[in-house]
Amino acid sequence: MLQLAQLLAELVRRPSVNPMGRTDLPAEIVHESRVTAFLEEQLRSLGCPYRRQTVQPGRDNLIATYTPPSPPPFSILFEAHQDTVPVDAMTIEPFGARIEDGKMYGRGSCDVKAGGCVMLAAFARLLHERPPGSAAVTLAFTVDEEHTFLGIQELMNSGFQADCAIVAEPTLLNIVNAHKGVVRWQLETSGIACHSSRPELGVNAIYRMGWLLNGVEEYAAKLRNQPPDPLLGPRTLSVGRITGGVSVNTVPDFCRIEIDRRLIPGEEPAAAVESLSEFLKSYPGIDFPFSASTPQLACPPLAPTLSGDLVKRLGATIDSVVGKREVHAVPYGTDASTVANAGIPTVVFGPGDIAQAHTKDEWIDLAQLEPAAEILFRFACAR
Repeated sequence: MLQLAQLLAELVRRPSVNPMGRTDLPAEIVHESRVTAFLEEQLRSLGCPYRRQTVQPGRDNLIATYTPPSPPPFSILFEAHQDTVPVDAMTIEPFGARIEDGKMYGRGSCDVKAGGCVMLAAFARLLHERPPGSAAVTLAFTVDEEHTFLGIQELMNSGFQADCAIVAEPTLLNIVNAHKGVVRWQLETSGIACHSSRPELGVNAIYRMGWLLNGVEEYAAKLRNQPPDPLLGPRTLSVGRITGGVSVNTVPDFCRIEIDRRLIPGEEPAAAVESLSEFLKSYPGIDFPFSASTPQLACPPLAPTLSGDLVKRLGATIDSVVGKREVHAVPYGTDASTVANAGIPTVVFGPGDIAQAHTKDEWIDLAQLEPAAEILFRFACAR
């Protein structure tokens, strides 16, 4: 097995950009196949059982298992995603893995190839040392976390079970035990196209969307004023993208917005979509039809309900390595909530700072790699 910094560099140098619905990205950087192939080589060299799980053509989860020499006291899932966000407007070489002043720069270095790197290192150590009394460990590298969570959904839909799970994300070696969920969908208005020199002959779908947006903005304000979750704060809604029409000299016959709605525990994605539609149907000025698409993404919230014992045990392990830790909630979504929805106590943990994720000069402090791998190894060995 390569040293941690070398292993991370190899992962960063292999592009695994999630196109997130875009079609304008070069084929040589999109999807996870290059990272999957490299990780498969590492697992093959370790001699452990592993398998590919096809999620979409050319996009495979990679699932490996460690069985200890004696009956395991518990089973655990180590899970990390293989994909990254796109690299537009980055100010560094995205796949250069440059090291300077103890930091490694590159897309995915922080989110979340470092987390996958330390999980693989801890897993490899278990295979090499085979400590008596250690847990049974499944190591899963999944696809499509950055867009629609298809990889983790495929894994959990296959009936996978474990006693607990740790999902890799940059947490500065702290524990995240709760996060918001997210649902994303589109609203569309229709119109009648005609030449822009005679606009009275058509119906402008963009004007209609303007009325709709007034209602959406008011609804978003009402959401924020509802009672917040004590850990995660208020429900939120944001419109992030708008498209419409075919040319400036044609009255547009369609206009579409994309909505991002953050959920707190107790909310369901489908109900969130329906709630907005019902509000808009009775909003002043909206006397025209509009449509809501099926959500292209639905990630449930992560509640701390199941993970109390896991937090204590992992926290004690973190303390034994670095001396202290925090337990807190975050506003973003992760694969953890899908695992927890299957009844598995789950937390989020890993090296790196979320403030560096998705940035134009993404980097990670390499000093966090060794402690993170040690924490995961010790946790798997703890009775």
